[in-house]
Amino acid sequence: MIVVIKPHTEEAEIQKLVKFIEGQGLQIHYSQGINSTILGLVGDTQVVDTHKLRSNKIVEKVLRVQEPYKKANRMFHPEDTIIDVAGNKIGEGYVTAIAGPCSVESEEQIVEIARAVKASGAKFLRGGAFKPRTSPYSFQGMGATGLELLLLAKKETGLPIVTELMDLSQLDLFEDVDVIQVGARNMQNFIMLKELGKIDKPILLKRGLSATMSEFLMAAEYIMSGGNEKVILCERGIRTFEKATRNTLDISCVPVLKRKSHLPVIIDPSHATGINWTVESMAKAAVAAGADGVMIEVHNKPEEALCDGDQAITPAEFDHIMNTLKKYADIEGKTI
Repeated sequence: MIVVIKPHTEEAEIQKLVKFIEGQGLQIHYSQGINSTILGLVGDTQVVDTHKLRSNKIVEKVLRVQEPYKKANRMFHPEDTIIDVAGNKIGEGYVTAIAGPCSVESEEQIVEIARAVKASGAKFLRGGAFKPRTSPYSFQGMGATGLELLLLAKKETGLPIVTELMDLSQLDLFEDVDVIQVGARNMQNFIMLKELGKIDKPILLKRGLSATMSEFLMAAEYIMSGGNEKVILCERGIRTFEKATRNTLDISCVPVLKRKSHLPVIIDPSHATGINWTVESMAKAAVAAGADGVMIEVHNKPEEALCDGDQAITPAEFDHIMNTLKKYADIEGKTI
């Protein structure tokens, strides 16, 4: 349920209403925008007397929310959420580039790539320390050592780091990680999502292989319901009948998710297709569709990569793509 407060209402009057609603066993999601103040009611709203609410002199209107996700819902939070990480913003008005290798392989590799992508305009360094692989015989990442090398690259370049959490047992190791990534396979790991809702750190949530947009937003709701509202939605391709690409990039999710939710939406074109020569086209399509950023796999020697070399691009190719995306961002009136 949504309660829209009349403009220019004094804060003391709003707080009286908040206490009245909380007294009925409901939680309040308070959203104060430039032109309006909205109270999002979370809980069993059947106990609420809507007629009594509407009769309150400070209430402009009362609306029932049909969707099961509340805090991720744009109705609860009409203005776009912008997440600031060490001065780097992700959200409406920005096209943020996150770049780096699929997996951390050595100090030389990660530092060299970090320096290159930063020079090209990337705002974040991505790299896997723990890697979920379909085959148990594939390279599983360097683990804790990989995290140490990511932090070393961060120290060398100043780039905040984004890396994937595979299991809650690893969470203590992620204390200095700037953005925790939840991979597609863990999108509905509800125990993990609940725990991540208790920490004050941005979460980059990837869409599951076969997840609907509603299921995707419900996964975000699990995190937000715990108190952590710093969620970034990442489309990385879904599984369809098509075999020409690794997955099928659902570009339509950008306008749909941004209509339904206030959370930032970014695109991972590398995992979406699994083919390096498609990355530029898909990145351009993402920006043109209104995405708030892209996450691109970059490797200094893709042919020698221990993981997903087929979808990685070189630093020189990334630089070319960034120059192109800047033109697209300018057309959209955004900063890259």
